[in-house]
Amino acid sequence: MKKCAWAILCLLALSTSALAEKIGVSMAYFDQNFLTLIRQAIDKEAKAQKLDAQFEDARGDVGRQTDQVQSFISAGVDAIIVDPVDSASTPALTRLAQQARIPLVYVNRTPGDKTLPPGVVFVGSDERESGTLQMEALAKQAGYRGKVAIMIGNLSDAGALQRTRDVEQVVAKYPGMKVVLKQTANYARNEGMDLMLSWLSNGEDIDIVAANNDEMAIGATMAIAQAKPKKTILVGGIDATPDGLKALASGKLAVTVFQDAVGQGRKSVEVAQQMIKGQKVASHQWIPFELVTQQNMQQYSTKNP
Repeated sequence: MKKCAWAILCLLALSTSALAEKIGVSMAYFDQNFLTLIRQAIDKEAKAQKLDAQFEDARGDVGRQTDQVQSFISAGVDAIIVDPVDSASTPALTRLAQQARIPLVYVNRTPGDKTLPPGVVFVGSDERESGTLQMEALAKQAGYRGKVAIMIGNLSDAGALQRTRDVEQVVAKYPGMKVVLKQTANYARNEGMDLMLSWLSNGEDIDIVAANNDEMAIGATMAIAQAKPKKTILVGGIDATPDGLKALASGKLAVTVFQDAVGQGRKSVEVAQQMIKGQKVASHQWIPFELVTQQNMQQYSTKNP
């Protein structure tokens, strides 16, 4: 009798495992700090909800990410979460998911689709807020005067382009301010450092650097420390990553903007699960940006751990 009961329990356990909902997750990069926070949050929430999550690294390759989505579909996953490599590539991914009738969640990077059909949702933050909060705070610290240089994430990212427009629109409000430089550094610390060193070595007159993310901003501060310009240059980032907050605490960054990586990751799993169950979900799930300064930074130290 005991053997029979044990066998039944084993069968039930196997059955439950086999019926576990499966989610395929394709991340643009595994090695970018902010995206790592999102991936870890997705993994943690999936485990908490007893979901089987499979992660793939697109390594910045649109074709590889498309292949990953196709593989998820072939494997019969119940939902797909994608952090897009390129905003322009998402309409093709949307078509693949729609044809397979599999729920699709885009997270963090704004999809390039003109509209999102039922069964496709974007979870992220409204980029019209990010650069605006950043530049308004920098402008205030600079007394609404100065020459501004913008470090752009990359030109294929709708979010980076919007953050850049935000900064330009704020600067345009103030007669004493002007955007004098604008160049990509691919969201990378080393490229931000190289770009800032190039600007300084060329004798560019810069008062403020508004970087599309913390990594480029930190790179800019490293270049400033190395080049030792005669005047103070204010540097602002976006994301409030742990490294960004350390730079803010030390005074290297003047400001950053909190983007809730954990909230985005958790919400993307929540939305995927809701759609698997057939529930109606709004096409855009917004996670608000928040300004972070030295005065309020302590409350953000555990939000993007």
